[in-house]
Amino acid sequence: MNVLVIGSGGREHALAWKLGRSPSADRVFVAPGNAGTATDAENIPSTEDDFQGLIRFAKQNAVGLTVVGPETPLAKGIVDAFRAEGLRIFGPTKTAAELEASKVFCKTLLRDAKVPTAGYNVFSDAASAIRFLNAREDGPAVVKADGLAAGKGVIVCENCEEAIAAVRTIAEQKSFGDAGNRLVIEERLQGEEASVLAITDGRNIVTLQPAQDHKPAYDGDTGPNTGGMGAYSPAPVVTDDLLHWVEAKILVPTVHAMNRAGRPFLGVLYAGLMITPLGPKVLEYNARFGDPECQPLLMRLKSDLLEILNAAVDRRLDRIEPLTWDTRPAVCVVMASEGYPGSYRKGHVIRGLEEAAQLPDVKVFHAGTQVQDGRIVTAGGRVLGVTALGENVAKAKLQAYAAVKCIRWEGAWCRKDIADKAIARMTGR
Repeated sequence: MNVLVIGSGGREHALAWKLGRSPSADRVFVAPGNAGTATDAENIPSTEDDFQGLIRFAKQNAVGLTVVGPETPLAKGIVDAFRAEGLRIFGPTKTAAELEASKVFCKTLLRDAKVPTAGYNVFSDAASAIRFLNAREDGPAVVKADGLAAGKGVIVCENCEEAIAAVRTIAEQKSFGDAGNRLVIEERLQGEEASVLAITDGRNIVTLQPAQDHKPAYDGDTGPNTGGMGAYSPAPVVTDDLLHWVEAKILVPTVHAMNRAGRPFLGVLYAGLMITPLGPKVLEYNARFGDPECQPLLMRLKSDLLEILNAAVDRRLDRIEPLTWDTRPAVCVVMASEGYPGSYRKGHVIRGLEEAAQLPDVKVFHAGTQVQDGRIVTAGGRVLGVTALGENVAKAKLQAYAAVKCIRWEGAWCRKDIADKAIARMTGR
């Protein structure tokens, strides 16, 4: 079977790499891909929003399954467009993808389905949001743009002054464009974050191992939010019992609620959770594999990913074998461009990739890279996802950072504390 992966980031590199390892995969294409996918698959010159061009390519190249990586084409209806042409595609429809594309829709669905989440209020203009903030007791709050903002439309605030500044940034300055036409202001939950992803065919779910992302830019979870500076799996904060609880009380009710809403969800249901003293609560839902959570998850997954996704598209997930996992943890460290998540320069030559690739149990997934004059150069804010397996979390972290040290370009940087929460939990420190 020929497979098409849509997207250009680290998640798409991981998907193309893993799908290509399936005995059922013949050729794996990536549109548009990056310098890494050009090595592990075949890049095609297209853009994520050229639906008709992608459909023509899929038909002309006998693509048996298309896998959508990023959220934007899902929110724009790429699944609907492919299905209308009789093409098999993995991902939610436009109306189902609104679970991620609109935080207002998501919060309303969670409330109606009685899924635990933070208390919230919705506003359509800055003035009413500011009046609300001035009237409430001063304290922490979370201000969110309603729409898609590349993972950066959430501002965690310590007090009323910061929250008002966040409202102005989103709703008045339009820092995230039309995503800020509506606002959600939530109570700030206390606890440790975790990500639980499940593959669903709209009737059955297959829950993946838990992971933990690191959204803030700098060590100690400080600085502005990013698309993700690193991740690891499994996340020991989510015990086996807690994972079963999340499946029964959060994931399954959400699938049922989407069916009742006339928006059956087929794809990856990604629950961003806060593990509070009162139990897990949903921070947000994503409608696709997380980035960078996808990288350590697929490093650990031993089952055939193409078989799993085919079963989901054919609505027969209940008939596949239980997933098998490498028992070793995996840690992914994101190497970024100087200035990210703000403005940054592109075109810096990346050195040391071959040296890093020679380390055992290491895979360097490319995100913001391209080939220029025969050399691999930076082409984005998040550039690489350096991922490693280890006998335990500490050894996986050590191996990942050993690979990071091999790689260099002007202005390269990364967080130094990826997976430290897991190490502290496992060692009791």
